[in-house]
Parts: sequence; C-alpha cells; structure tokens
Amino acid sequence: MEELGCGMLRKTFLAIGLGTVLVSAAEKAPVRVVRAPGALNVVKAQAKDGAVHLVYDSKTGPGYATTRDGGKTFSEPILAVVTNERPELEFDIWDMALSSEGTVHVAMGNNAWKLKLPQEEWGYFYARKKASERSFDPVRNINRKPSEGFSVTVNKSGDVVTAFLSGKVFVMDSTNRGETFSAPRELTGGWNACDCCTTAITYGADGRVALLYREETDNKRDMYLMLWNQKSNTVDRRRISQTDWLMPACPMTYYSITATTNGYLAAWPTKGEIYWARLNVNGEVLAPGEIKTSGRNGMRTGLVPINGSNGRVLIAWNDGSSLRWEAFDEGGRPIGQAGKTETSGKGAAGVWLENEFLLFAAPK
Repeated sequence: MEELGCGMLRKTFLAIGLGTVLVSAAEKAPVRVVRAPGALNVVKAQAKDGAVHLVYDSKTGPGYATTRDGGKTFSEPILAVVTNERPELEFDIWDMALSSEGTVHVAMGNNAWKLKLPQEEWGYFYARKKASERSFDPVRNINRKPSEGFSVTVNKSGDVVTAFLSGKVFVMDSTNRGETFSAPRELTGGWNACDCCTTAITYGADGRVALLYREETDNKRDMYLMLWNQKSNTVDRRRISQTDWLMPACPMTYYSITATTNGYLAAWPTKGEIYWARLNVNGEVLAPGEIKTSGRNGMRTGLVPINGSNGRVLIAWNDGSSLRWEAFDEGGRPIGQAGKTETSGKGAAGVWLENEFLLFAAPK
C-alpha cells in the first residue's frame, strides 16, 4: 500500500474524466496527487485564476494542458512543438512560465547532441502560446550554442528572461513578450557554474531577476543566488546553502526557486539529501536557516518548493521511481509524516490551490 503521510486521515481513488485522482487529506497540510493523463514525465505546474497549467513530456512530444476543476478533468493536450522537420529529433520540456495575460512560455532541449548534429543545434529551444491562440508558435532555437539547464520567467509587464548553462551562466531577455531575444549575456563573471546541473529563475516581488545555480569553483558545490537588476545591469550574489559539499565532479543535480510576496522559497540537494530555505527579497537566508528534509534524490531528478497559506510549505521531490513530499509549518518544523506515490519520469510539479497542496504525477 502506498504511504501518503502528512497526517493522512483518509485515502480514496477517483476515476474522473481523463485522470485518476489520488486523495490524501489532513487537517494541517492537505495534499492531493493528480495523475496527469498521457504524461510520461510531469515537469512543471503553475496556478492562475483558479486554473492550473501543466507541462509534461509524452510519447508524442512536449505537451501542455490545463485543469480548471482541481484535476478532475483536463483540457485537450496541446503539443509545444508544432512542426518538426527532423523526425529523429526528440524534444523535452525543461521549464514553463505563465504571463499575467495568459501567454505560456516554454523552454525545451533536444537530442541533437546525441545525433551528432551541428553544435548550434544543441541549443535552447523556445516556444510560446498566446492566450488568444489554440496552438504554440513554431519552436525557435534562440541561442544556437551547446547548452543546457534551460529556465524561463516572465514579469507582470510580459518581459521574458531565459537562462542557461554553457560554461558559465547566461541570460537572454525579451522586452516584446518573446517576439525576439537579446544576445546571450554572461551573468557570472569569474564565477563558475556546474555545467551539468541546471538553472532556476524567477522574477522577485521587487522586479529583480532571481537565478539559482550551483557553483563548482575549487570543487565546492555550493548553492548561490544571483539577483540581477536589469535596469542598472548589476548582479548581487550570495551563498544560500550552508552544508559544505566538496566533490571532484559535477553531481548533476536539479533545484528550484519560487517567488513569494516578500522573498523566495528555494530547494536543492546536497550530498543526495534535500534542503530548503526561506529567503528575503535580498536573497538572505531567514531563520531558522537551511532546513533538511527527510528526502533523498538522485542525479537530474526534480524537486519543487510550494508556498501554502499560514506559513505552510510543501517540498516535493522525485527519487527516480516515486514522487515524494514533506510538509512544514511556518517555523520550518515537519507536519505529520512524509508521503509518496509511484510515478514515471524524473520531474516533480505542484501548486497550492484552494486550501490544498496539489501535486501532479504521471499515470502508473
């Protein structure tokens, strides 16, 4: 029997519409897991105006769907890659950002490197779907250089920033809602990023761009947050992980950051164990500091921090075969037991919606 945890009081299975809904209810930290139909790997979920927008990898390529009833039913899936002139190319989702007016921005990679295609095809592939359209625009290679660790964010004005790794951390921005992007701009200066890890990016409440990455200088694999002021083109950087990790090779880890009304939530692995922290608007780690969860994950497996009401936080992560989670109160103390459910893929995605944490997993 699956362990659902978080002070579980009941467990029911509902076959509704296109997906199977797995329910776990608790007084202090209600958690519900929804099976996303057709998904092989669920990558990201974002809530807006009561609806949840979801991106995932499927047999037919990167997909996008919405649910407006908490996962009971889903819209017809839309493929993010409208046309693929090379059938041998396989695209995969890295990130999604949703604008205030409903435009969906998607970051993707592909297997061009494995096919030994020209290196300019090993780049950052971007697509968008305007709120008024039923399909995505044609996918574009926006950086044309060997790279990975793709992420994307958008602010209230519709300005888009993308980030990626290519020896250093680079960003590209768009002031016309994704119509065009600037040339790649290096943010890290003399700093070195773990090239086989990732980037995680979001706009903060103060308008600065917050970018989370793992450092590799002297084999010290610490987590850093960069705050980029686009107007002054200045970058502030500070270490946020507190547990040292000395490792002679890139650990190939994923991590995540999300903005709150007065700062950020960040989650990351260190030595295979999962940590999280609350940060203020300047990226300073707030008391009680770095918080260790009960979880572990492997190489390139997803994790996501989700901000709930009354100071509650849910950390969800993937360990390669299971989606797992643990809830915490406003003081950073665990609420109930950790939970888990089987899934495929390596992603982790969820939102806070209508007084519950809603997680998404691939069908068994």
